[in-house]
Formats: sequence, C-alpha cells, structure tokens
Amino acid sequence: MAENTRMKIRVAGIVLAAGQSNRLGRTKQLLPFRDTTLLGQTIENAGKSQLDEIIVVLGHDAQSIQDHIDFKGIKVVVNENYQQGQSSSIKAGLAHISKQSEAAMFLLGDQPLVDKQVINALIKGYGESHKPIVIPMFEGMRGNPVIISGNLFGELTETIHGDAGARVLFSRHREKTHFMELGHRCIHVDVDTMEDYQSLLATDQSHENI
Repeated sequence: MAENTRMKIRVAGIVLAAGQSNRLGRTKQLLPFRDTTLLGQTIENAGKSQLDEIIVVLGHDAQSIQDHIDFKGIKVVVNENYQQGQSSSIKAGLAHISKQSEAAMFLLGDQPLVDKQVINALIKGYGESHKPIVIPMFEGMRGNPVIISGNLFGELTETIHGDAGARVLFSRHREKTHFMELGHRCIHVDVDTMEDYQSLLATDQSHENI
C-alpha cells in the first residue's frame, strides 16, 4: 500500500537548514544527535520516508556542513541570500524542485524527532484530503513540516518575505487547508537555544513518546 501511495503522490522534501543559529552561538546543524547530527538525523528520517526527492537548502557555514554530513543521493542547494530570512530558502528550494513532484513538504533542519511515520502520515493526509495545503497540529497548535501543492508555488514565491515563511499563504487559503491532528508533540520540537538542545537530548534519551 505504501508503495502505491508513493507512485500516486510525488511529494518533494525541502529541508530548510540555512540559518545562522544566532541564539545558539554555534552551527546548530552540526550539533551531535544520536549517531549523527541534528541535520544529519533530519535527512536520514526524510530518506526513509515516502518523499519522492530530497532537497537540502544550506546557507550559513555551508561548506563546513557539507564537509561533515553525507549528502549522497541528496540535492544540495546553497542559498547565498540566507540572511534575508527563511523565505529566501523556500524560494531557493522551490527553484530546484523536479517537474515530477506535485507538491513540496517543507521540513526544518533542526527537527530530528520528525520521523518517517510523521512524514508519511502527512503525505497520506495530503492525498486523501484533496486540499493544497496540509498543516500538522498538536493540542490545537500548528507545527512543522507542512505540505504545499505545486499549484500554489507561484503564489508562494510572490508573497513570502523575510522570516515570515508561508504564513501569509496559510492565512489567504485557510479554507483550502487540511489541519491534521497527529498526536505527536515532535512537530513543535526544534532547537533555537542551548536549553532547547539539552531538552531535546533528554527527551530522546528518555524514549518519550512524542
């Protein structure tokens, strides 16, 4: 069944990993996590899922990240304009998506607990809902990653600016959005500070069901 779903719905994964990690004080993409790094685990999760292709958008410290992480089979895009905010990375990723992909899932490079089960559930929700936007929910709050149909790529690139991401698009097309309750807190867990990182490690080591 999973293979049939993969053949019918071709969703590209765009991993946004270009940020400067200003609040953390070091390159968070390379922080150790399990047997790899935060970004390495995120990529590994994506690679095990039903995503049709994976594009990783780098920016700050891009060369060092490429030296330390295996990107075999992954399309790497270096966003030279990363200081303009997340919107610039979204645009950079979309510019390299294949014509075969009918939608894109935008994953955050600092969410290593978003595993293949969560990714596949969102792809399934996209296919079954027949709506162009899928946003995961946990306890009434939206999280990441999100899926956006290719029909909205043009509007997305025209409307996003700075660090706002796709929020403007979500507000504009709320009636076309499938808000999908997943029951997993991991869609809210990312790393912006050293406290976030320590909390992530503690959660992972406790094998807490998130």
